[in-house]
Amino acid sequence: MSIPATPMLRQYLELKAQYPGTILFFRLGDFYEMFFEDAEVAAGILDITLTSREAGNGERVPMCGVPHHSAEAYLARLVEAGHRVAVCEQVEDPRQARGLVKREVVRVVTPGTVGHLHTRDDRSHQFLTAVSTGAGGYGLAAVDVATGTFMATEFPPGSGFESLLDELVRLSPAECLCAPAVAAQAAFTTMASRAGIVLTPGAEGFGPEEARKRLTDHFGTSSLHGFGLEASPLATSAAGALLDYLLHTQKVRLEHLTGVSVYHTGDYMVLDETTRRNLEVVRRLRDGSRKGSLLSVIDRTVTSMGARLLKSWLERPLLDVDSIRARLDAVEELVGNSLCRLELQETLGQTADLERLLGRVAYGTANGRDLQALASSLAVIPRLKDHLAGCRSSLLSGYCSQLDPMPALVELIQEALVDEPPVSTSEGGLIRQGYHPEVDRLREAARSGKGWVAVLESRERDRTGIKSLKVGFNRVFGYYIEVTRPNLASVPPDYVRRQTLANAERFVTEELKHKEELILGAEERLCQLEQQLFSDLREKVGHEVAAIQRQAALMAALDCLAGLASLAAGSGYCRPCVDHGSAIHVEDGRHPVIEQLLGPGQYVPNDVRLDTSGHRMLIITGPNMAGKSTYCRQVALIVLLAQCGSFVPARSARIGVVDRIFTRVGAHDDLALGQSTFMVEMVEVSNILNNATARSLVVLDEIGRGTSTFDGLSIAWAVAEYLHEQVGARTMLATHYRELTQLESRWAGVKNYSVAVQEQGQDIVFLRKIVRGGADASYGIHVAKLAGVPSPVLARARELLSRLELGTGKQQAVREVAPARSSRQLSLLEAAPDPVHAALRELDVFSLTPLEALNKLYELQQKAREAGKS
Repeated sequence: MSIPATPMLRQYLELKAQYPGTILFFRLGDFYEMFFEDAEVAAGILDITLTSREAGNGERVPMCGVPHHSAEAYLARLVEAGHRVAVCEQVEDPRQARGLVKREVVRVVTPGTVGHLHTRDDRSHQFLTAVSTGAGGYGLAAVDVATGTFMATEFPPGSGFESLLDELVRLSPAECLCAPAVAAQAAFTTMASRAGIVLTPGAEGFGPEEARKRLTDHFGTSSLHGFGLEASPLATSAAGALLDYLLHTQKVRLEHLTGVSVYHTGDYMVLDETTRRNLEVVRRLRDGSRKGSLLSVIDRTVTSMGARLLKSWLERPLLDVDSIRARLDAVEELVGNSLCRLELQETLGQTADLERLLGRVAYGTANGRDLQALASSLAVIPRLKDHLAGCRSSLLSGYCSQLDPMPALVELIQEALVDEPPVSTSEGGLIRQGYHPEVDRLREAARSGKGWVAVLESRERDRTGIKSLKVGFNRVFGYYIEVTRPNLASVPPDYVRRQTLANAERFVTEELKHKEELILGAEERLCQLEQQLFSDLREKVGHEVAAIQRQAALMAALDCLAGLASLAAGSGYCRPCVDHGSAIHVEDGRHPVIEQLLGPGQYVPNDVRLDTSGHRMLIITGPNMAGKSTYCRQVALIVLLAQCGSFVPARSARIGVVDRIFTRVGAHDDLALGQSTFMVEMVEVSNILNNATARSLVVLDEIGRGTSTFDGLSIAWAVAEYLHEQVGARTMLATHYRELTQLESRWAGVKNYSVAVQEQGQDIVFLRKIVRGGADASYGIHVAKLAGVPSPVLARARELLSRLELGTGKQQAVREVAPARSSRQLSLLEAAPDPVHAALRELDVFSLTPLEALNKLYELQQKAREAGKS
């Protein structure tokens, strides 16, 4: 179309040209409007009416809009749909503007920055990340703009790329700003696509020197030594680029970003993506929901701050024994002191999310209720100190000494603001009586003026004799005197008509107009003054952001420790003994999630003994559904909880620190990468073999099942051999390959265990108990029966199984299998075939090893006993 003739649309297009590929929220009065293609796109996503507007020259352009007071939800929906939104505000008072109101874009909302406006889950961080690269290594920075959490790390050359991908998946950012060299890597973009991360390539801002200067300017420091960044140029590059991106899109000072925390992934137990998924640490494997995960079971926190910190603890278990024991000491003290624990949780439950409140302060969007909530939260700190006064553990006593009630700030907020401030900061009613003399004077002037209006109504009724006369007010016409039509003949000559209604007329007098100017002038000046005073107060709070953040961090840590103590006390967990040794010895261990699902006393506990000598590898056999996988996962989760500083579901536990937990569980393909189920399995096995150490815990469940029997058995055997002989990792290997039980006779470090099963005729009962020794059968047909497979299929399967198990060779046995005959009823005189005789006839005794001969003899004996029972 031609260039619009209206000045407003020309202004819109000029601003829109500065933000290509971005939807423009254009403020018009009480609405944000969108035009042209933006309107067409937004109307469909937001399900709002698409209209049009006159553009001059007889043309109309598409248009839609949303109310400014509910814009946050609409912004979030547009961003979730994959769009960036530039928010354009009126930056001058329309009443004082000469000509077109001046407008500017005040922020750009992106997937990684929408969290400060709207979040579906305030118990988790919503990160924006940046990735830099150089000399084969990588730098990573992450920020949550809603809470002010800002951190960075580096990954050295070599295995750094894989570690980077694992850390990105752990952080699960909504958006990732990446250097051009990173964006060009196919593996990186594929990972981002699978994880639902929006990639934003950035060519600028990644230079180390430029990034360093930007960071020092923002933090007001001469160097980055205080943050530990001086020796980490790649982390500095990522952090600086991230800050640059935020300053350009958010267009505020970001005062709540008071520092950047440098961390090293080597300081924590490594849990790669596969392990977190298989152990369902924070999300369920089936549907990705939080419910049913380990986090959902152990989370007894009472604040959002504590919930976010607990999630971080669970995803990054500690390696330092002293730090683990310090947490365990604190939890143990709170388990033993139930009064202190309950008082802490009750008091913390009265606090608001200080971290998110500070984010709103930094963005200038905090209102009076936010500041009152902040003051109320800080005001409980003296009670927290009282609760902790007698505590002896190093963490609790240290937190007690560091807690600061910040009385001056609390008193300032409470003196300035009314107890229940309005939501809006621009319509008055915020400032407490007595805080500012001019506010008191203007408020009294407005109040007395309104009192005069009430007196005027009574006086005019007496003067005119019109009993229904009333004095009213609206924003368009101001104050007026309303007279119904039947009484118009009694209207005095000094009444001046202002508005005509269907059943009445509205008038004004010179006296009323004069008083209106005084009242409205006082109210307008009052609103402006209150808004200015509130802005000043909010700015003073902003100067204390760093101090408030320290208090928020202490309160979050207390919430985590009290929550873990509540979990331990309520669920019968024990304190683990964590040391530098190699032993993982658990007595009566339980799976924390399944135990909760089953209810008290229903879960069958089991022991485990793992170390790097006599019990280096456990071969666990038994039927499907009997509990092998649950048992293996249970051990991994107990280790993980112990190194988080939590008590564990067991009667007793001794945990030698584990540097990594690896899991290979279940079967699934990856169509996005063109990988079959077996290929995915082998990729995961390869990762374990290449990265496990003698201090790792390896959980393998059914490896080699995705290919032929002989291939799979060979791979499983070779993997077990390599882990035992070359890696030396503590390993739990659950398998249906009973042939692997022979490894116990070859290596002293291998021990056979199985899941106890009780046979009842052709049925089995799962006892869920792990016992010494290998399983004597796989019970696959029994499980098929439990699943409801038809009886004829089960009968035929038993017939085939007897031939396949006792044939001279599986291929020959398959060829010799007779075709299935139609089912028929045996006559009374016809003898049923004897499975033991059939097996003996087909047995090639000369090809059996002594061990195989003993196994076959045992199987024949079992079959003979079954035949005798039947």
